[in-house]
Amino acid sequence: MSRSVRTRPEGSGRALHEAYDTALLDLDGVVYAGGHAIAHAVDSLAAARDGGMRLAYVTNNALRTPDAVAAHLTELGIPTGAEDVITSAQAVARLIAEQLPSGARVLVIGGEGLRVALRERGLEPVESAEDDPAAVVQGFGGPELPWGRFAEACYAIARGVPWYASNTDLTIPGARGIAPGNGAAVEVVRIATGAEPQVAGKPLPPMHRETILRTGARRPLVVGDRLDTDIEGAFNGEVDSLLVLTGVTDGAQLLAAPPQHRPTYVDADLRGLLTGQPDVTGDAEGGFGCGGWTAKAGGERLELDGDGTALDGLRALCAAAWTAGGERGCALDSGKALARLGW
Repeated sequence: MSRSVRTRPEGSGRALHEAYDTALLDLDGVVYAGGHAIAHAVDSLAAARDGGMRLAYVTNNALRTPDAVAAHLTELGIPTGAEDVITSAQAVARLIAEQLPSGARVLVIGGEGLRVALRERGLEPVESAEDDPAAVVQGFGGPELPWGRFAEACYAIARGVPWYASNTDLTIPGARGIAPGNGAAVEVVRIATGAEPQVAGKPLPPMHRETILRTGARRPLVVGDRLDTDIEGAFNGEVDSLLVLTGVTDGAQLLAAPPQHRPTYVDADLRGLLTGQPDVTGDAEGGFGCGGWTAKAGGERLELDGDGTALDGLRALCAAAWTAGGERGCALDSGKALARLGW
């Protein structure tokens, strides 16, 4: 992927599962939501795997262990081994192990996924600031995480103990909607202490490094639903990305995206792995075309003419918006154009 400013989604004459050797798939909002498989995910992943693509599941959620995630995916009809799952708990555990001696005690604010990952790196999880921890690590602990755990972190951090966070996603998608994520919990501790954690998860380099080390991917394709983690992580790792519109990102956010949040490809769901991607043609003066649509920046809003699939219309709008936005995000009104596409 070029570091030049992306001004349109790219086309691909080959199906993506043939053009890339490994899919680095986010989970929440991509493969499942609220524990249930997203439409078309199971069949699409099976077809991609049968076509020779390796599937690796890369999640910022540090709550569950790789074994638990793999078992859940297998129950959904997606055969998966623990070695196919990479979590932010593993990335942050490696980060801590590189800075602390073997056997160091680490105060855990989160779930079992963090504890297992720390032990894998020769570190000792502890539960209290009174256990003389050498570090504090914070990861998503689920809706039942007691408020007192945040206080425990604050006590240790106030004594000068270094603080690490698995990730800083503010939200997490679920069956009933969008809920607070680990980033919201991190903010609680940040506000109380004034401290700043070292963060391992997407979109930062430790997570990308962990993923490449564990998968050995040579031509990876990051597949995600979030611009500020999945797509920015791909940008930081200088690899290509596919945004699927089954999670938190809506059309307006995509059109307003700054360069680091612009995916290589855009598709409705994981069926996009099994197809090529259409070219977006044209320029700012004559308009950008995709399928039967033409989009351009006019005055203070984006304009859309023609007819065709909603996805092709969105791709054309992306080209108009990203070109107009340049190295910033596009501020033009996209409401009327998106409404025409059903967004």
